[in-house]
Amino acid sequence: MANSRYDNLSALARAMGLSVSQIYRVREGKRGINEKFIVGAKRAFPDHRLEDLFYFPKEPS
Repeated sequence: MANSRYDNLSALARAMGLSVSQIYRVREGKRGINEKFIVGAKRAFPDHRLEDLFYFPKEPS
């Protein structure tokens, strides 16, 4: 989704209000998603619901 809307990580980072390194680390799985990242994602993709932006695994029964 980010690739179709933003030219590169720098543009995405600006839209999210985060650093490029923060986004890179999350994408590589080296950093968890925190509140600031979620708020930034909503800022960068205001037309999408959280369910569209993030994967929520089902909890085991």
